[in-house]
Amino acid sequence: MIAASDAKALWYVTRGSGVVTLLLLTVAVVLGIVTSVRWSSTTWPRFVIEWLHRNVSLVVLVFLGLHVGSAVIDGFVPLRWIDAMVPFGAGYRPLWVGFGAIAFDLLAAVLITSLLRVRLGYRAWRLVHWAAYACWPVAVAHSLGTGSDRAHGWLLPVEGVALVVVIVAVVWRLPTGLPEDAVRRGVPYR
Repeated sequence: MIAASDAKALWYVTRGSGVVTLLLLTVAVVLGIVTSVRWSSTTWPRFVIEWLHRNVSLVVLVFLGLHVGSAVIDGFVPLRWIDAMVPFGAGYRPLWVGFGAIAFDLLAAVLITSLLRVRLGYRAWRLVHWAAYACWPVAVAHSLGTGSDRAHGWLLPVEGVALVVVIVAVVWRLPTGLPEDAVRRGVPYR
């Protein structure tokens, strides 16, 4: 009986950490957008927003590790560690798990280049950092296709709210455009 309860606990950890990862990733993307337009106020100075963005992004990685680790260790579905990194090779829902692997890879690229930012230079780091914009919708696709909670109906409204929040942030950012010299230099504007 203990083994059965342990397996159920791992299943809940996998589900919960996946949802928390998606919500935190949503917050990180929105904070990144707010940072990119250099918005600030007296209550929320830019350094606080940048600090929050950086630290929420790190917490995303913790929950992502918990999500992947618990899914692989659980053994309820045939997932291997490699399935988290190499897209579309999983024995379980290969398309949807593959989207999760792509999101994982994009986040890993952003993390690695952020750690090496001083050595890479701003331009190279910034180009890779734009992968975060692709990571979020791919993670949402993974959640919609793989998430076992779709049948319960509570996950769709959560994902819907996340979608609306990101769309509003992107639409809010679009009018700011790029500074004139960013296009000439070939550097995405931060």
